[in-house]
Amino acid sequence: MKKIVFLILLMLNSLYCSEFKRPTKTLISSGYVIDLLYKDSKLYAATDAGVLDIYDYKTKKIIKQIKVPMVKDFMGDDINSKIFSVDESNGDIMLLSKSKGGFNRIHIHKNNKNNLIIDSDQSLAIIKAKYLNHNTLILALLSNEIISYDIKNNKQNYRIQVNGAKFSDFALSEDKKSIAITDESGDVTIFDTDTGTQTHLLTGQNLDNIFQISYKNGVIATAGQDRRVAVYVPAFKSSYHLKSNFLVYGVGLSPKGKLLAYASDEKNNITVINSITKSVIAKFGNNISTVSDIEFVDENSFFVSTNSKNINLYKMK
Repeated sequence: MKKIVFLILLMLNSLYCSEFKRPTKTLISSGYVIDLLYKDSKLYAATDAGVLDIYDYKTKKIIKQIKVPMVKDFMGDDINSKIFSVDESNGDIMLLSKSKGGFNRIHIHKNNKNNLIIDSDQSLAIIKAKYLNHNTLILALLSNEIISYDIKNNKQNYRIQVNGAKFSDFALSEDKKSIAITDESGDVTIFDTDTGTQTHLLTGQNLDNIFQISYKNGVIATAGQDRRVAVYVPAFKSSYHLKSNFLVYGVGLSPKGKLLAYASDEKNNITVINSITKSVIAKFGNNISTVSDIEFVDENSFFVSTNSKNINLYKMK
């Protein structure tokens, strides 16, 4: 009887392995990964250990680490400062990390030094930040306000209120001219980043809080608490959603917007579909925790980070 049970388990495991592709490489980061960025053959992994790991894509090895200063907790003890966002512009690296009093701060790492740009004294509950250009940051606040911030002159170009819902995530178009913002309402609002004016309101596909959003080549994809992954193509006034069996925690689009990867079940497996035909291309397994980010390298490769130190690299072929 034991032999029969063993054979059944072996067969089930074989079926699982054949259905779900395994990672071609697993990178180990300094801490749990919060944000990923792939740019110019480098992978940037922001961690809760207060360390940014920078990997060379070719060698898959860490080539640089940047640590932000520690902060004090409510007991006065020094603790690591979580890095929530990372971005790069002409060699300068922007780091959004935890500060004090419920507020966060921004450093720009330049010439091997961390330069403090925004501190907790400015009382900004910044949740996410990215470069608009080399001298301008786009900041998202917990209150669902968006700020265009002039780095050189230390001032706000504009500050807009998206709506009354709590902020979730944003994504920029490749030319940085548009920003797609989402929140607990399930809507996606698009603004012109130069003027701060609203250009589109996308509704109807998500009914609840959206965890993540991706924006590539005119295609927008969202990962929803309502167990839906939604796709919008504003230029063609097209949209649809797919239902999942579990909360969709992560989503990512390939550079051309043709491939859509999303966390598709309670075991943190990733399903990749053709965003146009909606057909399933492949499924990928071996993620040990809840998906925190999905970052495509090209139309054949993508990284998946989870609430762990592991970063998995997958190949479509």
